[in-house]
Amino acid sequence: MTPRLLLVLALWAECASGSHRREGPGHLKVQCRAVRYPIAIDCSWTQPPAPDSTRPTSFIATYRLGVAAQGESRSCLQPTPGTPSCAISDVQMFSMVPYVLNVTAIHPRGVSSTLLPFIPEHIIKSDPPEGVRLSLIPGKQLRVQWEPPRSWPFPEIFILKYRIRYKRHGSAHFRQVGPIEDTSFTLRTVRPRARYCIQVAAQDLLDYGELSDWSPPARLPITPGK
Repeated sequence: MTPRLLLVLALWAECASGSHRREGPGHLKVQCRAVRYPIAIDCSWTQPPAPDSTRPTSFIATYRLGVAAQGESRSCLQPTPGTPSCAISDVQMFSMVPYVLNVTAIHPRGVSSTLLPFIPEHIIKSDPPEGVRLSLIPGKQLRVQWEPPRSWPFPEIFILKYRIRYKRHGSAHFRQVGPIEDTSFTLRTVRPRARYCIQVAAQDLLDYGELSDWSPPARLPITPGK
C-alpha cells in the first residue's frame, strides 16, 4: 500500500469518526465549527508559544475538497496573516467528500503545517438560543420563551430543535425536557415561592453535529400563590 493511500485512508477514518480537532506535540490545535451553517464554516487554532522568541507567528490557511493531495486548494479567509482564525464560505451541503483544512504556521523555528479533515454536517454546532425569558401564568405555571441565535442564518429553513433544563434553587440536579421545535415551553405545576434556574440549548433538527452550549441561566422568583 502506497504512502499516499495510507494518508488518504487515515484522513478519511478521522472524518468518519466525526472528529473536528487535530493536535500533537508542537502542532497547532485546530478546530472548525459550522456555527453559521450553511453560509460558512469558522475555523480557529492555537499554538504553544515559541520559547525565547518575541517575533510574531503568521499563518497561511488553505483548504481543499477531498483528501487527494492533487485537489485544488483555496484560501481560507483570514482577517490578517497573524489572525488565528479563518472562514470557508463555499459550503457544499450533504456531500460525503470531506474538506481538508491546511494551516501552516511560519515562526522563528521554521514552518509547520497541520491538516484537519471534516464534513460540514458533522461539525454543526449553533450558538446558544438568545433572549431566554420567563413569565408567570395563572395556575402554577411558568412560561419560557427564547429566540434562535442570531448567528444561525436561516432558522425558518434549517430548523433548530431545543432542549430545556431547569432546577429549583438549591437543587443539585437539572431536569430536562425536549427536544421541541417551538421557541416557547410551559412548565406546569411549579412550586409556590420557589426560584427556578432555566437554560435552553439548540441542535440541528436532523441531529447533525452536536447540541449547542447552554444559554445563560434565566432566573425568576416566582410566587404563583399570590
